[in-house]
Amino acid sequence: MTEHSHGGWATAPVQTRSERFASTAHDEFPEVTGREAIWKFSPVDRLRGLIDGELDGSPYAVLYPEAAGTTVEWVDRSHELVGTAGTPEDRAAANAWTSFEKALHIRLDGEAETLTVTRTGLGDAPRAAHTLITAAAGATGLIVLDSQGDARLTENLEIVLEADANITVVSVQEWDDTALHLASQFARIGHGATLTHIIVSLGGSVVRVNPSAHLAEEGAEAELYGVYFADAGQHLEQQVYVHHDAPHTRSRVTYKGALNGEGAHTVWIGDVLIGRDATGTDTYEQNRNLVLSDGTRADSIPNLEIETGDIEGAGHASATGRFDDEQLFYLQARGIPEDEARRLVVLGFLSEIVQKIGEPVLEARLHEALEAELQAAR
Repeated sequence: MTEHSHGGWATAPVQTRSERFASTAHDEFPEVTGREAIWKFSPVDRLRGLIDGELDGSPYAVLYPEAAGTTVEWVDRSHELVGTAGTPEDRAAANAWTSFEKALHIRLDGEAETLTVTRTGLGDAPRAAHTLITAAAGATGLIVLDSQGDARLTENLEIVLEADANITVVSVQEWDDTALHLASQFARIGHGATLTHIIVSLGGSVVRVNPSAHLAEEGAEAELYGVYFADAGQHLEQQVYVHHDAPHTRSRVTYKGALNGEGAHTVWIGDVLIGRDATGTDTYEQNRNLVLSDGTRADSIPNLEIETGDIEGAGHASATGRFDDEQLFYLQARGIPEDEARRLVVLGFLSEIVQKIGEPVLEARLHEALEAELQAAR
């Protein structure tokens, strides 16, 4: 304890990202005021019912086709794998964990076929949910979690990759305009395993999806992508956390968004922690935002914490701005009208992320959704 020059005392050390308080019990978290670092950008008053209210945690209707190498079932909250990937770090996630009755378990074995799990029509009653995705050793596959319709939902998603698994998980938030959605998504990536994780947020009134990836064993890799389009009055938020906890791990984080209309607000916070044992780490994170009109706000905060000097590389970048005039000039010089040139620039900017999905039908649908957003922006 040493006295500062202003006469105060240092009562606590600066908190490293891995030491953030975590619990599955809602009541162990202090009440949310909106001044906390993890809540200060969020419209807390609009979310009180999900943070502190009573939640319906019963199973809900899901639609999915039969897909070789996959199984889908509801399991009890006491299932041995529940809690393997992570623990809630905020009061809303803990409320969901306290309230859910059964978890939706999606299992991948071998070379699994693409599986799309759709939920729609959850209604306007506050609800809790818990989803568990597990990939067996050496498993490969693509899982799409497709959310549509109306909802008042707070939930946790756990993703567990065993050794040498290589899977893609896509979380699509294409809710109705009035939906409220809070999600914490935790991934634990095993020895030599690779996770590609993609967030797509287009619909909803307030959508806050916070993914975290724990590179827990040697050779683990994570590629985290996100694409979002916020229009008037819409709040879209992502708080990303990558924890390099083992030697020779690699991560890439790329999130891109567009904003249009009065009151459109996006938030991206990227935390990367390279732990003491994570020698040979290679990591880079970036966030890019394209502003299409006045009256919008994009908060973008990259953070990098390094506890060992023996790394391959680490960096981060953030940029928010309007159209690239050179790109527009290039297209207009070739006879393309200004409105069409702007449309092409925005689609090209956002499509880079959509093309990472690798599922043509979904990619086409999302391209159409982005086209519709741009039409409405004119």
